[in-house]
Amino acid sequence: MLDVAFAELTRDPDASMDQIARAAGVVRRTVYGHFPNREALVTAILDEAVTAVTAAHTAGYEGVDDPPRAIASAMLAVWDVTDRYRLLLSLAQRAVTMEGIRERLAPVHETGTQMLQRALDEGRFTTALPARALVYVLENIMFGLMEAVNDGVLGTEEAGRAAAVTFLTGAGLPAQEATTLVSEVASTKAP
Repeated sequence: MLDVAFAELTRDPDASMDQIARAAGVVRRTVYGHFPNREALVTAILDEAVTAVTAAHTAGYEGVDDPPRAIASAMLAVWDVTDRYRLLLSLAQRAVTMEGIRERLAPVHETGTQMLQRALDEGRFTTALPARALVYVLENIMFGLMEAVNDGVLGTEEAGRAAAVTFLTGAGLPAQEATTLVSEVASTKAP
């Protein structure tokens, strides 16, 4: 049911519960039996997305000791997942609010804050922002670039790399070093 709802809402963000039921080949009552309203359905899809983002974030850090490299790796891994859900971002923001999204992403924020703090402590990042604030910057870069892809301003692969380079340079890594690092990490992840 969630897969069909996801496909329908991606195709038409204003799809009704009735449209989703028809696409699933069931009656509307069946959809309402699983989800009391459209917001609950969007929330369930968001929860699925958060689970996937958390797993990608964790996998991005695995086996990577250098903080900037780990952050680039995690960002590229997360982008691959969030790109699938980016069209539903505005729906989630309306149904769940940014506060609700942040609450769901708390484990990712905590792990990210620790890695960012390590990069600051090691002098790899030279920003005046504390690690906790950098998490917000990172999150907004990702959300902003998802919207840019939705609006056709950037291609999806370009946006993923741009997110990582933009964040790393904003955190104080020299632009050339950030660009090279992201290219290296991306090439190791290529199929």
